[in-house]
Amino acid sequence: MDFTPTEDRRMLSDTLRRFLTDSYPFETRNKLAYDPPYHSPEKYTELAELGVIGAFVKEDAGGFGGEGFDITTVFEEIGRALCPEPLLGTLMSVRALADLGKTDMVEKIIAGEIRPAFAVFEPEAGERLDDIRTEASGKKLTGRKSVVYGAEGGDLILVAARLSGNIALYAVRDAEISGYAMMDGAGAGEVLLDNTEAELLSEDCREVIEAALDAGRLALCAEAVGAMDVQQAMTIDYMKQRKQFGRPIAAFQALQHRIVDMAIEIEQARSITILAASHLGGEHRSRFVAMAKNLVGRAAELISEESVQLHGGIGMTWEYPGAHYAKRLVMIDHQLGSAESHLLRLMEAA
Repeated sequence: MDFTPTEDRRMLSDTLRRFLTDSYPFETRNKLAYDPPYHSPEKYTELAELGVIGAFVKEDAGGFGGEGFDITTVFEEIGRALCPEPLLGTLMSVRALADLGKTDMVEKIIAGEIRPAFAVFEPEAGERLDDIRTEASGKKLTGRKSVVYGAEGGDLILVAARLSGNIALYAVRDAEISGYAMMDGAGAGEVLLDNTEAELLSEDCREVIEAALDAGRLALCAEAVGAMDVQQAMTIDYMKQRKQFGRPIAAFQALQHRIVDMAIEIEQARSITILAASHLGGEHRSRFVAMAKNLVGRAAELISEESVQLHGGIGMTWEYPGAHYAKRLVMIDHQLGSAESHLLRLMEAA
């Protein structure tokens, strides 16, 4: 199979890289990521106008992409720039709405007119849809959703809830939200539902939700690959400048071996992300995505730890970008299921 990027994807990647480089210099990124609303609504709209959200869904749903490689093209650049925009929630929401045939909503999201969030997991529940306790009664929802990415300031929240023994999906436009910045920046929130008005989108959409979550997991894998590329380049650059005993520390063979190990881990992560992207719409989607999330999660943890150690004390300072890349890589391992949880998922499916 030829994995060479198409001309359209190459153009999207180049355009997005230039936009993110100009829009999110390091200091600007940190201010946006940790101050409410934890991103820039203006930049989010500009990203939509660039066609970034349209790349998440297929042409028959109003987009121009929708394949796994379209998602990885966007999120690898998001990872390189440490972009705090809530595109992960947008991706999962617009994929679910497209699968349900909600064309009007999809078109508004692609145009940047409304920004959605995707609320599935709960404080007392695990990462399985069977553990969801939020319940629907008529057009009302009661429950609590936890760590909903981009919930703060969102126009629409898609909520998974239990209905007559099934997992249904609702649209909520007016919920109580307690927002906060995550430890690596960017926003999330607790969504509190107490007889809250909701619009029923589908009475039984377990597979639609699982497919949207897998698209999100693939996106996180690609984001990690982009962040790891930058983290490795920064580490090598530092080692060429930092001197010990009159020589750059990059000249020491023991440290060169650690950089080679990092390069091998990154290439393995890139390869399995490509493999998962090629299977996103296929029969074995969940298996390949779980394999990728497991391996990428372990690689992300190793790269973050190695880069901090090779930098010494500077690697943990707020003023140095490498510290923020390291935090983001650790967080990616825990979003939408850790390496351990996806290993368990694979073992149970075997």
